[in-house]
This record gives sequence, structure tokens and C-alpha cells, in this order.
Amino acid sequence: MAIAKHTEDLVSHIPAVHLLMNMGFKYLTPSETVTLRGEKRGKVVLESILEKWLEENNSITFKGKQVPFTKQNIKQAVESVANLPFDSLLGNNERIYDLLTLGKSLEQTIESTSKSYSLRFINWKEPHKNVFHITDEFEVERRHSHQTRRPDIVLFVNGIPLVVIECKKPGLRDDAVKSAISQHLRNQKTDEVPELFTFSQILLGVAQNMAKYGTTATSEEFWAVWREEDEANQDEELNKLINNSFSKTDKDRVFSEKKPEQRSFMEKIWNSGDRLPSAQDRAIHSLLRPERLLELVYQFVVFDNKEKKICRYQQYFAIKETVKRVTKVRGDQKRLGGVIWHTTGSGKSLTMVMMAKALALDDRIQSPRIVLVTDRVDLDDQIYKTFLACGKEAELAKAESGQDLIRLIEEEKKSIITTIIDKFESASKKKNLKVLGHNVFVLVDESHRSQYGVSHAKMVNMLPNACYIGFTGTPLLKKDKTTAQKFGGFIHKYTMNQAVKDGAVVPLLYEGRMSELRGDKDQIDKWFERITKDLTDKQKTDLKKKFHREEEILKTEQRMSEIAFDIQEHFKTNFKGTGFKGQLACSSKESAIRYKKYFDEFGEIKAEVIMSAPDTREDHTSVDESTVPEVQLFWKDMMNRYGNEEKYNKSVIDAFKKSYEPEILIVVDKLLTGFDAPKNSVLYVDKRLKDHNILQAIARVNRVFEGKPHGLIIDYRGIFGELNEAIDTYAALENEGFEREDIEGTLVNVEIEIKALAERHTNVWEMFKEVKNKGDTEALQRHLEPLDLRLEFYKRLTLFSKTLQMANGNAKYQDDTPEKTKALYNGDLKMFIELRAAVKQRYGETVDYSTYEKQIRNMVNKYIGADQVKIIIEQTDVFDEGNFEKEIENIHGEAAKADTIASRVKRTISEKMEEDPALYKKLSELIEEAILAHREKRLSDADYLTRVKTVLDEMRGKNKKDYPKQIRNNDEAKAYYGVLKEYLSIDDESVLADYALKIFEVIERHKIRDWVNNRDVQNKMSVEIDDLLYALKGNYNLSITSEQMDEIIETLLMIARRRDS
Repeated sequence: MAIAKHTEDLVSHIPAVHLLMNMGFKYLTPSETVTLRGEKRGKVVLESILEKWLEENNSITFKGKQVPFTKQNIKQAVESVANLPFDSLLGNNERIYDLLTLGKSLEQTIESTSKSYSLRFINWKEPHKNVFHITDEFEVERRHSHQTRRPDIVLFVNGIPLVVIECKKPGLRDDAVKSAISQHLRNQKTDEVPELFTFSQILLGVAQNMAKYGTTATSEEFWAVWREEDEANQDEELNKLINNSFSKTDKDRVFSEKKPEQRSFMEKIWNSGDRLPSAQDRAIHSLLRPERLLELVYQFVVFDNKEKKICRYQQYFAIKETVKRVTKVRGDQKRLGGVIWHTTGSGKSLTMVMMAKALALDDRIQSPRIVLVTDRVDLDDQIYKTFLACGKEAELAKAESGQDLIRLIEEEKKSIITTIIDKFESASKKKNLKVLGHNVFVLVDESHRSQYGVSHAKMVNMLPNACYIGFTGTPLLKKDKTTAQKFGGFIHKYTMNQAVKDGAVVPLLYEGRMSELRGDKDQIDKWFERITKDLTDKQKTDLKKKFHREEEILKTEQRMSEIAFDIQEHFKTNFKGTGFKGQLACSSKESAIRYKKYFDEFGEIKAEVIMSAPDTREDHTSVDESTVPEVQLFWKDMMNRYGNEEKYNKSVIDAFKKSYEPEILIVVDKLLTGFDAPKNSVLYVDKRLKDHNILQAIARVNRVFEGKPHGLIIDYRGIFGELNEAIDTYAALENEGFEREDIEGTLVNVEIEIKALAERHTNVWEMFKEVKNKGDTEALQRHLEPLDLRLEFYKRLTLFSKTLQMANGNAKYQDDTPEKTKALYNGDLKMFIELRAAVKQRYGETVDYSTYEKQIRNMVNKYIGADQVKIIIEQTDVFDEGNFEKEIENIHGEAAKADTIASRVKRTISEKMEEDPALYKKLSELIEEAILAHREKRLSDADYLTRVKTVLDEMRGKNKKDYPKQIRNNDEAKAYYGVLKEYLSIDDESVLADYALKIFEVIERHKIRDWVNNRDVQNKMSVEIDDLLYALKGNYNLSITSEQMDEIIETLLMIARRRDS
């Protein structure tokens, strides 16, 4: 009785293998990979393949002759890669990456001369000279365990596993790919199979209609989608590859260790005609065709601040286009540069690092020198630290002054120099220096700012023949687009719209709150009533006293205290306790300090101020605040506490990024741009922002973080004036000088989103239009039995709940919406959330805690009451009888109880099928029959509950009388008995039971440590079981073929292996 694998092997797995073979990967069967590893499943390198390749592709040039490396050196090279002692996942991965990309130095004596020579493991520049293999179900032993994991597909280059792919059956949403990613992350844990992932460079999770990629230790939220910029041309090429049929020889090899029915199923699919390229096909072709795979690994992987990163597609194509442009030398011997606009938050700093790496590695550019220029000290520090973290210390220098910049340029000892733009101006005053080299590349960050003016001219004057490449994270103003030509025009664009679509950044929502708190008494009274509606009369009176402490307090200070309280209430409702953080941008150091004072007085949220010294202007428009007493006192306190400005800034920023507090960071201009903290989810604005500073500032909250659906901008100053229905955010940004096409998708007015609330509420109820009594929760639950309906319900509910969360935090909605309507929406949300929890329990779904957004929880707590709503129901194991019975007791209705038991039994059957196929197949049929009979009203609710409880009891082993007496207390023998009974026509059950016991004794007698991975042991078991079956066949004159005997033996051993794993 063959046990078929999940359909993921068919609809995702096999097409992936087929395409990769057609792309040039040679197939190895799973058993061949075990043999190539010397039967040691703890090893992951195919050492004999690597050794052979090293011998054939490495030699030493000595006196004009090619001398081979010694056998000892070849073996030493293999050993250095294949048996590197495990320290940590990323530590080992980086050491192996360095070995693979840089090669290994080996000492060898030739004609009495000893010298070190470099050996390479991969020929990066000539992909066709490497050997490429593919295998599936690659069995790897877990650390400190006898259990194994079997990644679906592994790709080898010269016997080294560089790619791991997990394939899943395509789902209705992206859950299938999430499951694949989760499997990758699990397998990388220290007690799993991390050795495999110390070699991996590209990881894929594919599910036919969806595919994402990452690299070693990439957390789920940073797995990305790849898009080719010429998809039409790719599809044309893919059509040929995917519809190029398997040869019979290839099919025989691929299916040699799979079940016959799997091949039959795939043959039917192939015989039905050609198919169209899928998302899975495009991802595999884009990332894994041999020449692209080696290029990505060699040039587009960096280790940055204890993280490994691989490029996103926009970075790859921008760099490829730039290198293509700059390698062409014009008639004046100069190279044409240009501007790269990649939206803020999409990895611009990393693009600069990868660009420098690509220029340094290109053979067409002799001895390139790269100068990276920013316009602020903190950005210069960030770029410098990124290069240091990427292992470029020996080649890297940071210009500390204008004089130092001159020295570094003149000495030509460092190939990478970082500096700020002001140092060019300083250097130009000190010395009339001109560096005439044509292989100097100046990479300019935020090139739309000062660099376009006088400073740019001074750079060009100092480095007249250099190639200038500008980087910007925000679209250029209309007035700046002509000056962009100073760099050579645009090279590549990646807009906010594209980044949001790709999931590289989260969308931004904008809410204007200027009108409420601008001094109008009626508006302020209305605001006060709204935010204090939950307070007692005494609390309201005390709060008013805080707002009007003394007659001489200016109206502006009263306004600030009101804004501080508004921020506190908004943050408490939407973000407090979620792990998300916020920033408040204000117009001066004095106002920043006063805001902190108000937050401290109100006492509900913890805020800190980040600023520079009192005598330092934050920007070119700010006033000198060095004599303001509050600023001086605050600064003195900070210096006493932290020692100096650097330690003060570092301590507060580190706490903001890594600790629970502070929850809000108050800034003036420092950290308003160039500051990357993914937890930062809301920006409160009380300062005037202009031009590119608007987009630079609001992009502080667009970074991707787990559970973060969007970034939010709350504007108390009126950045865009009065936004209303007639003037959208794009029109407002156009008024600031941007081209509309450049800013599409940047910002959405939250009021536009809230307008969809009624429709999204209706859309959830639309799911139940066929249910007559909408108040009947049993009917609602039964209606959601089909999985596709449940998934659609969850999708619509999530959209409705997120929109309601925005609305409940919105002043206009709270003021203008009738209380009856608000109560309806909040009450329905409560009911829908409880319905979701109930159906997940009833139909045996795995509870995914990440789907219950923490922000929604906060909103539910405030507007509904946490004690009233069951957001998650814990699910217990069916074998934990006491707790499972308690769970069932708490469910209302016999049908609901029965459905919950049935779904949990079905899930257990799926998990345990291979432990006792005969039993679980029988139970599966019984449970499906009970479900169908109830659905067709052939069983009452009470009878349905009785029937499923009977199946549950049998699964728990309570119906022992169904088995012959001699095996009733032996679960393994009962499983073997089930297999024999399925295959053999013997009426005397005691005979089958006796033989089941004999098989049990054979297997137990041969078991040794790690026997499940030992083929020799399993072969001995197989031989003895074979003898038993032949004796049984002869004694009872059974008509059973050799193939059926083999199948019985394999099923018996599979059961034994599964039970011991």
C-alpha cells in the first residue's frame, strides 16, 4: 500500500525540478547524494564532485608551465570548506562565503621553491566551466539528533549546496509561501540543519502562483519578490524551457524513488498540452539560471552589521545599467554618470555599497577609486560603518577634514573614501588640487540637494575627469530636473508606488489635524470633549487646569500642551504596548524640550529628545538657541548624565531602536532624515516642511517591520495646507514642486481610506447573504465550513478591522459620525472577531498569532473591551484528554462540538498517517463519512457527535478488541498487522498477528543508534522480513508478486522509521 506524498510534490515541486534541469542542472537522485556523502547525512557537500572539479580546474603557473596542485592540497581545500567547525550560522556562512569568493591560499613546493598559491572553488567569471547539480528530498541529519530534514530541492555548484528551495501546494492567499519561508527559518535553527545553510546563498519559497526569495537568516518580512524589467522577453524564453518535454531517461531518474501514481499524475498534466509561465517559473529563471546565480552570489551579496543581505531586483538592474554606462569611455576619455532615484526606505545606502563593489570587481575598469559623498555627518558615519561591516576595512578611509581629504586623494592608497560635501569646499580653499585620473567614481548621496550648486562645481573642479553618480531617495523637484543633467541624466528609477507594490516599504497614510488645534474656541472645546469622554468630571477639571495653569502662559504654549495630550491619547489607543514607536518633529529645540515636559506631566507615554548642542543650528533656516535657558539647562543635564554628545545620542537612539522605552522620539531636524528604525510607525508633525524635506521626513515611518501594515503621518502644522476632498495629497505635493508621475503612490489621505469603511463593513456581511438569520452564530459558523469561504472572510475582516482602527483614531470620524453608527461598527467587529476565533477552532486551523494585529487589539480594548472578546482560542492536542475535553465542553452546540472534534481528528490523521497507514486510512474514511452524512442531514447533530467521538476513541487506542489478543498492547505490531491485512488474503487474523509480531521482533533486534539513517541496517531488516513474507506466501499459497512484496517491506520500514523519528 503506497502512501502518496502531498500534492505540493506534484504541482510545485516537479515543475521546478523540470525547469531547473532544462536550465542546465544535472539531476541526482536522493540516494545518489547519500552515496556521494559517504552515507553520512550530517555532511552536505558532495566532496567527490568538489575534489574532481578542483583537480581539473585549478593549476599553478610556474615558469610558463601549468603545474597541478598536489593531492594533499586538493584534499586540504575540500576539508577547509566541507568540514569547517560549526560556530554560528552567520559566522560560518560568512567564512564560507569568503572562501568561495576569494579562494584559498595553499603552500606548495615546486622545484625546491615553496610559495603560497591561490586555489578557487568556483569559476565566477566563466559559469559554463562549473558543474551544476540538482537533487530533491535532500536528507540532512539534524544536529545532536538522529532525525533528519528533507528540503524539497537543493542546487549544487561544484558539489557545494548554494541554493535551497521549499515547494508548497499553491494556496488561495500567500499562506503557502509563508509556510515555505517558515520551514526555511525552522531548518536554520541551531538544533535543526544549520550546516546546510552555512553554505546557502539564495533561498526560495515557491507555490506556483507565488514566489519569494531571501538568503541565510533573512527574517520573513524581508523576503522579496523578483521582477524582471523585460518580462515579455523572459516569458518567451520560459515558454520554450517549461514546455520542453522530459526525455524518458530523465523521467525515469526523477521518478525512480517516487511513487508510481505521482508519475502517472504528472504524465496526465504534461499530456494535456503546453502551459503558461507561472510566478514560480519566473522567479526560478530570474534567480537561478547558472550565469545569473553566480553573478548574484559573487557581486550582489553583502554582510552588513551582522546581517546577510542579497540585492532586490531594483538594486540589481540599477547597478547593471550603471556599470554598462560607466564602462563606456567617451572621446574625451571621460565616463558618463547619472542619477539613480530609489525611493527612501528601499535600500539606497546598500545600493551604494553594492555599486562600489560592482565597480571594484569589473575587469574593464583598471584600479578604480571610489569616493562616497553625503551632505551630513551622520549619513557619512552610516555609509562608512556599512562599508566596515561589509569587510572593506583595508580598502576604506574616512576623510576627517578638508586637509585629510586632500591627503587621501593625493596618496592613492585607499580605493574607497567616504566624506561629506563640506569637506570638498574646505579642501578647495586650502589647495588648488586636481586629480586627473579617469577611473575615479564619485557616488553622491541625496544628490538633489547642495551638491547641485557651488559644492558640485568644486567637486568637479577637484576631480575634473571623475564619473559622477548621484543617488536620491525622493523624486526631484521640477526645478532640479534640468540640473540633474550635471550627473548625466537619470540611470534608473524605483518609485514609492513600485516599492509599496513589492512590499519593500509599507504604504503611508496621512491625517491632518491642524484645524482642531489652531486656536478656534469651538473647535478646541469640541476636541476636548472628544478626547476626555472617558474621564470623570473631576479628571476633566484637573486636565483643564493643566491647560490653563497661569494667565500669562501664551496661547502657543496652551496649543502645545493640547497637542501633547492629543498625541498621548492617539499613541495609547493605536501603538502603546505593541512594540511600535513614534517620532514627533517640532520646529525648535525649545519646543522639543517643552513637548517632553508635557509628556512627562501627563505621564502616560515615555518620550526623549534628540538634538545637537545648543550652539549648533539644526539646519540653515533655524535660529540660534544657545541662549535659551530651557535649552541650556536641558543640555547641561544630558551632558551630566551621558558625558558627551555622541554618547547621549547613541544611548537614546539605541534605546529607541532596541528597548521598550522611549516610545516617542522628539526631534527637530536631527534624525528627521537618514534615520532607519523599522519599528517607527507614526510621525507626528508640528513644524513646517518644504520641498524634498517633506518626503524625506514622512519616509521615516515607511520601513517594513513584522505586523506593521502602514506608516502614519499625523500633521498638526498643515504641511499641505487644508487637505480636503477636492485637494488630494498628490495635488498638494505638486504644489510643492514635484511631478505627479513621480509621487504617485507616496501618500494616501487617511480620510479617503475611512470613506471606504461602510463599504468594507458591508463586504464582510456580504459573505453571509445566504444565511437567513444573521444572529444565529451556529448558522454563520456552518456557512464558513468551506476553506475558500473562510479565507475570503478573514481577508475581508482584516481589511474592515484595519479601516475601523484608522477611523477610531481619527478626529473627524469621531466628531462627525453618529454614535449609533460607531456602535454598530464596533459591535459588529466584536462579533466578527469572535466568529473568526470560533471557526478556526471548529475547523481545526492552526492559530497564526501574527494575523491578530497588535494595533487592532489596542483598538478593541479601548472601544469594545478586551474582556468581552475572544480574539484567540487556544487549541489542545486530542491525546491530551483532560484539556481537550474541557475545550470541547466550552463550545456551544452539538454540531459545533462534533465539527471541532472531526477537524482535529482529520489534522491528527494527516500528521500521523505514516505511523499506521491502515488504521489512519480507516479512521479517515469513517470521519469523512460522518461529516458527509451530517452535511446531507442523514445524521442528527447528536448522532454526529456520538459518531466522531467513537472515531476519536479508536484513534486513542480504546477499541483494542478490534485486534487479535496477542498484539492488542503493541502499537507497532498493530500497525504492521494493518499492512499485512491490507495486502494478504488470509482469513485467520491470528496468523497475520503472529507474523506482525515476528516482523516487530526483526526490526527491534536490528535497531542500533541512528538506524533510521543507516541503509545497511535497513537492508538487513528488509532481507529478514522478505524471508518471512516468502514463508507466509508458501504456507498459504498466496498469489503476490515480487513488486508487491517490495512495496509491503518498504511500507513496514517506513512505519518503523516514522515511529522512531
